[in-house]
Amino acid sequence: MKEGLAGSPGASELLVQVDELLGDDLVRVEQIFAEELKSWHPFVNDVLEHMTRFRGKRLRPILLLLSAKACGAITNDHFVLAAVVEMIHTATLVHDDVLDDAEIRRHVATINSRWNNETSVLLGDYLFTHAFHLASSLESTLACRLIGRSTNIVCEGELSQIHQRGNHELTEAEYLEIIEGKTAELCALCCQLGAHFADSGEQTSQSLREYGRCLGIAFQIADDLLDVLGSEDQTGKSLGSDLQKEKLTLPLIRLLGQSGPAQSAEIRRLLADPNDNTRSRLKKFFELSDAVEYSFARANEFALAARQQLGNLPDSISKRLLEDLTEFATRRNW
Repeated sequence: MKEGLAGSPGASELLVQVDELLGDDLVRVEQIFAEELKSWHPFVNDVLEHMTRFRGKRLRPILLLLSAKACGAITNDHFVLAAVVEMIHTATLVHDDVLDDAEIRRHVATINSRWNNETSVLLGDYLFTHAFHLASSLESTLACRLIGRSTNIVCEGELSQIHQRGNHELTEAEYLEIIEGKTAELCALCCQLGAHFADSGEQTSQSLREYGRCLGIAFQIADDLLDVLGSEDQTGKSLGSDLQKEKLTLPLIRLLGQSGPAQSAEIRRLLADPNDNTRSRLKKFFELSDAVEYSFARANEFALAARQQLGNLPDSISKRLLEDLTEFATRRNW
């Protein structure tokens, strides 16, 4: 188990605290999720049942429900919206596994590995369409508009990342723009929806949205560090996919920026022709640079920025858990 910062809970303790506060609420979200996706077709149900094995800790529903509770109270609309964002997030994971040729996620075979790419693409589409069908069941059309806008931004972020594959001149600013779309936007949406549908004011909703955005960026930087340096046994998913797909992430951007001409040329050759040994061959270059420390520090900067957005919320267990998540985001194995 990884420990958080001094005074903050580690993984298990934090999840126990979340479950104590939101356990029954998360069960309700899961019921809505399962009911919406239930199919008459046995094969579809088999695929959906397999999918449940690699769904994670429900971070995005947790963010939505914690934001709601920190701003007032959880309503039935929140339960529905939490199920919606979990469907959207799961759809992006299923599609990501196709794009990355990933074989495992959370120690379980991916859909594309267990069946094929066609099944994965159609399952992702199935999740997206059900998400919008469920969101449209609310009286307010605002949620559909916000969810539609955010989903567009997520797709733009993914398309931008694909466009930048193999670009060894990618800047840190361009990298941050990509991950703000593909990862941070959905976290921002969750917190905004939680606050808005708890009848908080616009200022509070925007503060929670910014909290989610900064948290999502911190989370993705930490995830990108795991991809180049982590252990598959520890993370439970295929690693090195960024290297295999020639995606330049912050650790690599910093590494190239610090390297001299000879080292930079060798690193670029490794990145241009990736194989199963690329991660291990890059290790010596990382050891000679501050790329890992720098990336970790940047993740912590965004985590701190997220925490600062919570300053005007009244003290509560929900607020304290949101604060703990900012510290845990960069030291986790979700």
